[in-house]
Amino acid sequence: MIDFATESIEVPGPHNFLGLGNILELRRGELPFLLRMARDYGDLVHVPLPGAGFYLLNHPDDIEALLVHHAKDVVKDRFTHHLSLALGQGLVTSEGELWRRHRKLTSFAFTPRRIRESGQVMVEVAARAITSWNDGAVIDLHAEMSRITMDVVGQVLFGTDVDVEAKTVGRAMEVVNEFFAKSLNGYLRVPTWLPTLRNLRFHRAIRQIDRVLFRIIADRRPAVPAGNAADGGSGGDLLAALLAANDGEKAGSALTDRELRDECVTLFLAGHETTALALVHAIYLLSKHPEVQVRFLDEVDRVLGREIGREHGQPLPISVDVTKLEYTARIIREAMRLYPPVWAIGREVVNEFSIRGRRFARGAQLAVSQWVVHRDPRWFPNPEAFDPERWTEERTKNLPRMAYFPFGAGPRICIGNHFATMEAVLLLALFGQFFEFELLPGERLDFAPSITLRPQRGLAMRLHARRTGAEKPSRNSTAPAA
Repeated sequence: MIDFATESIEVPGPHNFLGLGNILELRRGELPFLLRMARDYGDLVHVPLPGAGFYLLNHPDDIEALLVHHAKDVVKDRFTHHLSLALGQGLVTSEGELWRRHRKLTSFAFTPRRIRESGQVMVEVAARAITSWNDGAVIDLHAEMSRITMDVVGQVLFGTDVDVEAKTVGRAMEVVNEFFAKSLNGYLRVPTWLPTLRNLRFHRAIRQIDRVLFRIIADRRPAVPAGNAADGGSGGDLLAALLAANDGEKAGSALTDRELRDECVTLFLAGHETTALALVHAIYLLSKHPEVQVRFLDEVDRVLGREIGREHGQPLPISVDVTKLEYTARIIREAMRLYPPVWAIGREVVNEFSIRGRRFARGAQLAVSQWVVHRDPRWFPNPEAFDPERWTEERTKNLPRMAYFPFGAGPRICIGNHFATMEAVLLLALFGQFFEFELLPGERLDFAPSITLRPQRGLAMRLHARRTGAEKPSRNSTAPAA
């Protein structure tokens, strides 16, 4: 067994022959396994696995040390790099100077102004999507949220002129999601060249994505000359911003077609999946806690109701409403604490450093888990309870910085975190304008953790149209300009 910790003091953790028992327990359930590791062994745990294993860091100070202070000393872990099969060398998987260049150029697509302007598109797309919802209907909650957020990211990324192509990419991305959700490559190296049905479907989906994206990029590039996008200008979709981006200093610094493809796939995958899951978990929790749902609906009516002088007719939420929807935002925040869409983060050491008196050698695999830390009673009393009031200013003032990190932290924090948070708040408020949610008897939320914290199966939810005098949006509904 290779031990990448170079100090003489032994790190506590489970010991079994070659780590085989640990991998079997992991396969039975990653989430309870990680919780047990933290409970039984504390803030730093060594988990042997075949070949090496990993170190689990469970204290917010150590997580900050890893993700913030030692960011230059680590790279993404092996499983994350495996995602390059689909994502290429986008922001999630690239390293070093390539990542720094991409991060700088991609940031031009996520200026505060662009994020605010995207709010109107988000709401309009979601409003059209729920025209198919009817009073008393039963929906598969995860499937519906995925459908809606996929449509949103397609419109925000590509604009309205490629709606069919965006939906084609969306369907192919579901195949990619399924591949990684059921892949063993997080623990064992299973060759992707083997002609299994899953591998064949995956490679076919990647070819389909590539055909569509390269065609869209080729069509759009002549119309969007590269220029310095650092002015944070507005207008156009995210692809237009990426096409125009360069660093203003180096000739030829604009993204190539292959780089644009990789960032589009990354944004498509990350841009819909995390928000869909945040909405699934929030709605599930609302259905389980009617007293919270009542307070949520009261806020929606107060902020978005006709009595406050909004435009004639039923107003749809817009970006400026996010700051007014305080309780709605707390619901999203608490849902992401209990059920973080990204449930673990891995890093590999490339330059030796120490944490908690333990020096880690090059090659050490380090992991932190939002699922574990967000449930630590030291930071969140009664951690299994759904309590949006945890997020009042008074109750969070002494919370350690890294006790809550749903989007990661440090230089590699999710570039779309503000985008995703705004989308989740606006869409949840939109749904609350027209419907209440009832979980059908016998339904339960079980997970099949992969890249994200996906439900193991669909959640059947019954819709109840609200009797507020509000008319359900029509197919041509539009939100007032922000």
